[in-house]
Amino acid sequence: MSIRKQYLKGKPVCKVTFTIPKDMTRSSRSAYLVGDFNDWNAQSTPMKHRKDGSFELSVNLEKDREYQFRYLLDNNTWENDDSADRYVRTPYGDADNSVVVV
Repeated sequence: MSIRKQYLKGKPVCKVTFTIPKDMTRSSRSAYLVGDFNDWNAQSTPMKHRKDGSFELSVNLEKDREYQFRYLLDNNTWENDDSADRYVRTPYGDADNSVVVV
């Protein structure tokens, strides 16, 4: 998995590109980026399925903040990003959330 950050000159946002490589998707047919930036809405931010089998999505996030997120594959499997800046325990205590710092 990968997270690429592109800070936009003169704007208070950072373009963050999230990628799930094919070998991590387990032949999933769908992937969603779910986090506090979209109120943890599991259906609001679908990722684009690439020809090579990976999934990718770019979002603009406000700079100087931290965002918790996870990936939802096929509407039933939650995954973290191994390239996250750090991890925090979920409020439910059953897993960790990935964190991206921009």
